[in-house]
Amino acid sequence: MKLVAKRLDVVEPSPTLAITAKANQLKASGLDVVGFGAGEPDFDTPTHIKEAAKKAMDQGKTKYTPVSGTVSLKDAIIRKFETENGLKYEKNQIIVGTGGKQVLYNFFMATLNPGDEVIIPAPYWVSYADIVRLAEGTPVIVSTDISSGFKITADQLEKAITPKTKVFIFNSPSNPTGAAYTRADVEALVRVLEPKDIITVSDDIYEKIIYDGLEFVNPAMISEKMKEKTFVINGVSKAYSMTGWRIGYGAGNPEIIKNMDTMQGQSTSNASSISQAAAEAALSGDQTPVADMLKAFDKRRKLIVGLLREIPGVECRMPEGAFYAFPYITGVYATPGFKRLLAEKKESSYSKLFCDVLLDKYNVAAVPGIAFGDDKAIRLSYALGDKDIEKGVARIKQMVEDLQK
Repeated sequence: MKLVAKRLDVVEPSPTLAITAKANQLKASGLDVVGFGAGEPDFDTPTHIKEAAKKAMDQGKTKYTPVSGTVSLKDAIIRKFETENGLKYEKNQIIVGTGGKQVLYNFFMATLNPGDEVIIPAPYWVSYADIVRLAEGTPVIVSTDISSGFKITADQLEKAITPKTKVFIFNSPSNPTGAAYTRADVEALVRVLEPKDIITVSDDIYEKIIYDGLEFVNPAMISEKMKEKTFVINGVSKAYSMTGWRIGYGAGNPEIIKNMDTMQGQSTSNASSISQAAAEAALSGDQTPVADMLKAFDKRRKLIVGLLREIPGVECRMPEGAFYAFPYITGVYATPGFKRLLAEKKESSYSKLFCDVLLDKYNVAAVPGIAFGDDKAIRLSYALGDKDIEKGVARIKQMVEDLQK
């Protein structure tokens, strides 16, 4: 008797979570490990948000809530969309879930039929393709690279669309590259999408982590017609340093929301009542902590990119958003030492081999680019202190120098 469902044959455990877990294990054993793997801010949740959670507990708000979220949190989400994005929604167009990942999962489970195609620009967040496969959809990967700023073009999008295309995933700023689309970029994509019977999923989780005064724009903000065909996903994890609170939310077609509510009602039911109260305070309260975190991330962004560019064989563009650097290391693959490693280890993924050696011998955790659909790179989160960034990149540089021998 086979104990595991066949649907799991098409997915793998999250590599980012696995690498972070291994790094934490090594730290617990006493090793000085620099962890560039985790996709979460290193700051504490702002005080006023934690106080709101305590108040909710003191007031006895510890019971079930409606599956799709409390009325007051939905109101806060609606205000956020209208004031910050110029998007108007009703309560029946909003759903709250246990993190943005659950909202995305429920969306695909509620919309995809076997064989439906989902266009995913690569490099992509590790879970996109696997969630699509779990929902019996077919991921259609469209590759971008460092020369295009890791952004899909209108021409690429047009060529990827077939009669089976049901969804296009748009993520800006991007995990893993930090690439952000300009208004002109988005308008070009919308010109392709607007006439088509395709749903666009706009993953806006890094919306507030954007640099150099760049305007945040998603497809729903371009036109009312496009808004009607766009499902927007966001949350409080990244901007408010609330990864462990597990609150994400989505906005879109009420029929889709209704079916997602059904999905969620048969799995987790409502998100934590305490976390919902905290999320309401995050969206409605003082935004100064967000600005303060952004300043720190901006400083770290410039620090890590500057240091990476000093390493021979490494090419790194300056990310416009999020808190990730995605350096190309193809020059390192050509070194004598790396060629010897390939012969010894018989590893098919170059970026995975690089990251395995980096962690095992140099005590630095990074995520191989192959996990995001691009084996030429590695992902480094700069959501950690300046000294750790300097120490970690110095170790990467040492590894590269050793491989040149």
